[in-house]
Amino acid sequence: MIKLKSLLSLFLLAVCLHVNAQRIIVIGLDGFSTEGFNGSKHPNIDRLFEKGLITLSSRPVIPSVTLPNWTSHLTGQGPEEHGITANNWTLTKHPLKAIETDVNGYTPSIFKVLKDKQPKAKTAFYYNWAELINPINKKYLDEVSFEENDKYQSNYAKALKFISDNKNDPTLVFLYSVHVDHAGHQHGWMSPQYIAAIEEVDVEIGRFVQQLKDDDLYEDSYFLLLSDHGGIAKGHGGVTMNEMQVPFGITGKKIKNLGNTAAFFNSNRNTSWILAKIFGLKNIPKSWTGIAPPEIFK
Repeated sequence: MIKLKSLLSLFLLAVCLHVNAQRIIVIGLDGFSTEGFNGSKHPNIDRLFEKGLITLSSRPVIPSVTLPNWTSHLTGQGPEEHGITANNWTLTKHPLKAIETDVNGYTPSIFKVLKDKQPKAKTAFYYNWAELINPINKKYLDEVSFEENDKYQSNYAKALKFISDNKNDPTLVFLYSVHVDHAGHQHGWMSPQYIAAIEEVDVEIGRFVQQLKDDDLYEDSYFLLLSDHGGIAKGHGGVTMNEMQVPFGITGKKIKNLGNTAAFFNSNRNTSWILAKIFGLKNIPKSWTGIAPPEIFK
């Protein structure tokens, strides 16, 4: 009987460890609009989220500018709370003070909250637009990698290695590229070059996901597809629907299969709340004003 109880205890421990070792991969595509989603072919993105959901009516925060919106994604707040109102924000030079900061002066990100609650969790931040990391306290990141000249493929490879190396730990990977946005600025939103940039990264996402499957790292993973804003002509920052409507996708074991849905309202400030709920995090910072939409969870 004692031996049976011991085996049962070990089994329950293994189950608990498995449940707690959540892996979340956030794929961020800057400037990827709903109009761009509808006007391009992305079979790999479609397959990735076919058992989860995609909504094409997710709203950026105002202004529809890069740094305020990615900060909202990663801190659960709007610009009125986190204080980032423009792309030129720095820790030492900004007009609006955040309503809550850590000891180093940064507004609390999902990386901080995860590390505070689960110290063994592993976090990574991959990017190719230099200013993106300015609002994030890097002491809560285990790996940081910056690629120049709109390149992102090496970061995808580094992310695969990081995920494999930390496969037994709770892991949060932020995998971002700015090249779609830059194609919009250079050639125009919905230009052939803009559409090509979307379809190019779809191929890379397909390779990335296939490698996770080959390495037996796919089934236990959650995936999010995020964008910050859309665009019109060769710019953004306004309040037209082409600027203020972006795709949002999520899939994973706790996520309902809703397909292409308009069943819930989503905002960029909800992302960190969703991540926190998947990780089972409590005591969320008081400055986080988003929600984890209950409609998306099983």
